[in-house]
Amino acid sequence: MAEISTKLGKNLRRIRIAKKLSQGAIARKLEVHRAYISGIENGKRNPTLATIQKLAEAIGVSADELLK
Repeated sequence: MAEISTKLGKNLRRIRIAKKLSQGAIARKLEVHRAYISGIENGKRNPTLATIQKLAEAIGVSADELLK
């Protein structure tokens, strides 16, 4: 499970930076704490499929793009 969490985090960070979004901006869209987004990016959190879908929508990509 750690491998996919790490992959998700790296993809989220890469896309977020490319789109010039802050962790705070994404957290506000999802109505979660910024530390939660940081935890996902660092592979320390395992978000649900529903949360992955919401993350994808918040940054304007498909869920499978986050999991590639």
